[in-house]
Amino acid sequence: MPVTLVSILKGRSPEEKRALMEAVQGAIASSLGLPPQDRNLRLSVHGPDEWLLPEGKSDNYVLVEIALFAGRTAETKGALYAAIVQALEGQGVDRGDVFIRLVDQPRENFGIRGGQRADLVQLGYQVTI
Repeated sequence: MPVTLVSILKGRSPEEKRALMEAVQGAIASSLGLPPQDRNLRLSVHGPDEWLLPEGKSDNYVLVEIALFAGRTAETKGALYAAIVQALEGQGVDRGDVFIRLVDQPRENFGIRGGQRADLVQLGYQVTI
């Protein structure tokens, strides 16, 4: 169950924000083979005085940070990156304005479904893909 944080600059409408979140979540779910209800995504909106963007990036810059269970292959991660960029391009974000950071963590580092260690829970999907 990935935990995702999408960071953007202020200036987008509520509809645009929702579309960005749905685009990222859809790319994650399809790339990792997750059920639709397996989602945990937050949007963080910053003023221009609260974020020093990388040089040359526009006000449409999007930072996607995903903490997920360890076990995905490099190929799966590459497909995930491509899917996120493609989904955000569909929302008008230039591919050069997307930065993605994955944090692989052992399943025992997650407490899910009432505080159970995730490594002891039958997830219903494959992690090692």
